[in-house]
Amino acid sequence: MSLRDHLATGATTVARCWAVTRRDGVTLGFTDHDLPLHFEGIDFRPDSGLTASATVQGTGLSVDNAEAMGTLSSDAITDSDIDAGRYDEAAVRLWHVNWSDPAQRELRFRGTLGEIRREGRAFHAELRGLTEALNRPLGRLYQTTCGAALGDAACRFDLAAIAVAADCGATDGQTFRLSGLSLPPGWFRHGRLSVLTGAARGLSGVIRDDRMEGDTRLLALWSPLRAPLAPADRLRLELGCDKRADTCRLKFGNLVNFRGFPFIPGEDWLLSVPVPSGANDGGPLR
Repeated sequence: MSLRDHLATGATTVARCWAVTRRDGVTLGFTDHDLPLHFEGIDFRPDSGLTASATVQGTGLSVDNAEAMGTLSSDAITDSDIDAGRYDEAAVRLWHVNWSDPAQRELRFRGTLGEIRREGRAFHAELRGLTEALNRPLGRLYQTTCGAALGDAACRFDLAAIAVAADCGATDGQTFRLSGLSLPPGWFRHGRLSVLTGAARGLSGVIRDDRMEGDTRLLALWSPLRAPLAPADRLRLELGCDKRADTCRLKFGNLVNFRGFPFIPGEDWLLSVPVPSGANDGGPLR
């Protein structure tokens, strides 16, 4: 019997279940039923205080949306995890389930978490449907710099080949003082720092500055990691790319996949005008 057959009987035992998968791979399950449920390898807990308003869904290309509300707790969704950004753009699935037979279920919503608001010990999380991606601009720009992200399908560069492991060392969460890095200063600028172990595992940030300070390598992020870090925590460092053609050619040897237009005329060419004197040899006009 399917869930629809069960609903057709008129005497229904239906609950809603949510699965939230964070970007660090952790999956949490919640249900508005008063007993735990289990399916698809996920335990759905009834004591989380998580509920959801009606999901707005439509045909065509309209954006599906809803809102989930819950209570912060020490062993489910915590204040510190929200502060650290672990739930930013987390994947969300919502089922209607026959709680007397969880095999009878139907996936009703799939999307991501959007804006999260907190009010005391409660939180409100926006649920964004898959059609939210249609709000993002697509296409290529005619510009001198590369339009790809280092390591993506357009760039085709193997990030694993340029990743460097290091201990966290002394840090305030935004500035890291490291030793033992053999690559020249500046090579990690615009790259990514990811935490592999410890309380901040799974968090990452973009590197703003990479320079030497005496015998110490100093890496600074654009924004601090919002979780405790210990000197022995392991880091993954990825080289950065400033998206210039020379960088692509000399630093990565990947000019064949460069996604920019380095030879288009710049603004100085638009402002140039012919002059009555001087050699007219086809060179730049001044």
